Amino acid sequence: MARHSKTLTQVLRGTSDANIAFDDLRSLLRHIGFAERIKGSHHLFFMQGVEEQINLQRSGRQAKPYQVRQVRRVITRYGLGEQE
Repeated sequence: MARHSKTLTQVLRGTSDANIAFDDLRSLLRHIGFAERIKGSHHLFFMQGVEEQINLQRSGRQAKPYQVRQVRRVITRYGLGEQE
């Protein structure tokens, strides 16, 4: 649980988008309630009531910075992760 809140804080802060671990971001999205579908190297996340579909790809061990920004935009737009 602490790992998810730490990752959520990092994502929402927006000061280290290039330093978010891919596995941590993926785990956070699943913890928030997103369903995951893997198609090749693409990890697709979707959730009932959220219009946007999130597509993540690895960049080594890290998530791609522009995809972290997309995740932040979706989390803030829909008020996700606030129950923690």
